[in-house]
Amino acid sequence: MSTAPTTEQNPHTAGYRLRVLASFFAIYILWGTTFLGIRVAVEEMPPVFAAFARFFTAGVILFLFMRAKGEPMPAQVEWRNLFVLGLLMFTAEYAALFWAEKYVPSGIAAVLAATIPIFTFLAEIVVLRQQRWSAAIAAATMIGFGGVAALMLPASGLGIPAAVPLWPAVAILAGSSTWAVGGVLSRSMKLPTSRTMTSACTMMLGGAMLLGVSAVCGELNPLPHISLRGLTAIVYLIVVGSLLAFTAYVWLLGHMPATRVASYAYVNPIVAVVLGYFLAGEAITIRTVAGAVLVLVAVFVIMRAKK
Repeated sequence: MSTAPTTEQNPHTAGYRLRVLASFFAIYILWGTTFLGIRVAVEEMPPVFAAFARFFTAGVILFLFMRAKGEPMPAQVEWRNLFVLGLLMFTAEYAALFWAEKYVPSGIAAVLAATIPIFTFLAEIVVLRQQRWSAAIAAATMIGFGGVAALMLPASGLGIPAAVPLWPAVAILAGSSTWAVGGVLSRSMKLPTSRTMTSACTMMLGGAMLLGVSAVCGELNPLPHISLRGLTAIVYLIVVGSLLAFTAYVWLLGHMPATRVASYAYVNPIVAVVLGYFLAGEAITIRTVAGAVLVLVAVFVIMRAKK
């Protein structure tokens, strides 16, 4: 016997449409603000420890919430897969991003992180063999990495230095590639049926591993002092960046086409660049604009091709 969809699930109700709009606002705008939040956090405390504080706390809160709702514990094989995803999508990705933002303006960090859809497409070709090269995809990939080169490489003949230090930029790109590989691998892994429980566990496990990386890097000796400004930034990242925006992202993936949800990659860098300029005094140069435009054009072409 079939049942009618609930008010929350029925796309024809005002409540459902409002939730969709609120969720897109969260992944478009709120997620874009987190790059500046990271920049503030790493100015006040060790970067990998700051990443641990954000994701482990958010993961534990979300995990306990789902358990209180009656969500079952993941099976043993699911825990193994969640560990792998936590390592790729949170430990590797965010250890690199938080460290890099000590040296890279938050707006440019967001532009470099926007290459995740490009790396995802490449991972689909190499790992799953679900995509094929075309002239448009090849051109878009070259344009995207041309934008990255515009930010990273000096124009030596013109005496113009690079917009960002090389190795922090490379770290952000490496982290983006591990996130993309994790996202692609997750499609063939046995995971909890609840997307929210999967997200909670990967954040919790990835956050725990970030603490280990922080210890290896010597950030815990002595124990880091956390100022009120740093604590405020971390709380903002936990509540707004992880519990609100990331949960909205997971919910949208279950209700909207993935290509439409992935459109946040076009908006986040713009939000981050604007906030960095007005609130943190980060410069917006012709090089920054050119690199950002090239990366976003490449992401747009690739996402259209996937659609």
